[in-house]
Amino acid sequence: MTVDASAPPTRRAVLPPQRGSIARRGSVFLSRHPRVRLSLLLGAPLFWLGLVYIAALAALLITALWTVDSFTGQISHTWTLDNIVAVLTGSLYQTVTLRTVGVALLVTIIDIVIALPIAFYMAKVASPRAQRILVIAILMPLWASYLVKAYAWRSVLSQGGIFEWLVAPFGGHSPGYGLPATIITLSYLWLPYVILPIYAGLERVPDSLLEASADLGGGTWSTLRLVVLPMIWPAIIAGSIFSFSLSLGDYITVNIVGGANQMLGNLVYSNVGAANNLPLAAAIALIPILIIFAYLAAVRRTGALNNL
Repeated sequence: MTVDASAPPTRRAVLPPQRGSIARRGSVFLSRHPRVRLSLLLGAPLFWLGLVYIAALAALLITALWTVDSFTGQISHTWTLDNIVAVLTGSLYQTVTLRTVGVALLVTIIDIVIALPIAFYMAKVASPRAQRILVIAILMPLWASYLVKAYAWRSVLSQGGIFEWLVAPFGGHSPGYGLPATIITLSYLWLPYVILPIYAGLERVPDSLLEASADLGGGTWSTLRLVVLPMIWPAIIAGSIFSFSLSLGDYITVNIVGGANQMLGNLVYSNVGAANNLPLAAAIALIPILIIFAYLAAVRRTGALNNL
C-alpha cells in the first residue's frame, strides 16, 4: 500500500467540550452522597433561621442585663442582674407566671379533649367527601382575622350576649370579662392547631389494627386506650406544643377579653409601651422562653417526638 507524500496530513477530529459536564459531575456526586445533597438543600434556610433566632435570643438576654435611668428614662448599657433577680423573686411575677402556666395547661387540655373525638371521626368514620368538608371547616376560622375572632368572643361572652341568652333558661350566666373568658377564647383560637396533628396521626393508624382488636375481644375503650392512644401520642404531643406555646405568649386576646396584666405577655407589653422599660420587659420575656424550653425537654425525654 503506497501513501501519497503530497497529501496534507490528516487532522485528528477534536470534539468540543460537552456542555454541562461540570453540572453533570456535580449531579452524579450529589446522587452518590445523599447527606451532602440534604445539607446543601437545608443549609441556607437553617442558617438563616438559626442566625435570626439565635441573634434574637442573644439580643433579648443582653437587653435584660441593662437598666433604665430613673431620671432620664434612657437605657443604660451597664450590665447588671437586677432585672432578672427582680423577676425571679418578685411576688407579682411569680403569681402571673403561675397563672400563665395554669391557663396554658388548661387551654391545652381542653383542646385535646375536644380534638380527639373530632379527629377520630374525621379519620376513621367520615367518608372521603365528609373528610374534605370537615378539614375545610376546621381551616376556615384560620382565614379570619385574629382580632375579629377575639372581639367576636368578647361580644358573645359579655353580659347580655349570646352565651348568656343561651344559658339563662338553665340558670347559667355569662363569664363576662375575665380569666374564664380568656380560657374559652384561647381554646377556640388554638383548637385547629390541635385537631390537625391528631387527625394526621390517626390517619396513619391502620384500620386492620382496629379490626384485629375487635376480633380479639377488645372493647371500644380498650382499643382506644391500648391500641390507638399509644400510636397517636406523638401527634397529641405535637398539638399540645402548639396550644401551650401560643397560649403562653399571648397578650392580645387577654387584653380584649380578660383584662390587663393577667398573663406574662401583658406584663411584657405594658413594660415596653407604657412603662418604657425595655430591659425589664426582656427579663420577663425570658420566663416563657425558659418554660417552653423545659416543656420541650420534658417531652423529648419521654420519646414522644421520635415518631413525628
